[in-house]
Amino acid sequence: MQHKCKVTVIDKKCFNDYQEQYLADKESGPCTFYNIGDEFIFERYGGIDTFWLAGDGTQCAEAWDCISRYIYTALQGGSIMRNWTNDERMMIACCNDGTRPVIFKIQRLDYIVVKIDGMVCEECTRTIKETLEEISGVDYVEVRLDRKWAEVFLKQNAFVPDERLRLAVEQFEKYSVTGID
Repeated sequence: MQHKCKVTVIDKKCFNDYQEQYLADKESGPCTFYNIGDEFIFERYGGIDTFWLAGDGTQCAEAWDCISRYIYTALQGGSIMRNWTNDERMMIACCNDGTRPVIFKIQRLDYIVVKIDGMVCEECTRTIKETLEEISGVDYVEVRLDRKWAEVFLKQNAFVPDERLRLAVEQFEKYSVTGID
């Protein structure tokens, strides 16, 4: 099982009265770095490690200070917030800015990598995606033609045997599974 972390900006607040009372720029306004709906995916697999790049400029330093520990926990497959949220793979957190906080939804995404030989085109991608998404317990599939693998994302608490994934792909003679992580 592998893990990614999805961070979504779900809200922004602005406390004008605090800005007026405490800030040098009394009209700072809401955060200009993020927008509601922004999404960021962090991953550590197959030579890719976006966590250590601190979002590679996609994150404000104040926000990164607050959310990076949850992202790191998710990437390690840990419980982000056991017994606090209704899904231990998820956390709601905000940045440190007390006059204009940004609220984030941080989610651990659990997935299985199915390495596939024989994929050469977009039609192959479509076939593999549709086939794997038919399996019970699979939430959605992203096929990475450039990497020759499919990322099979699972529903909460789902288990899908490796053999089930292998059989689904290899029902087509032109594809063979070379590994499952």
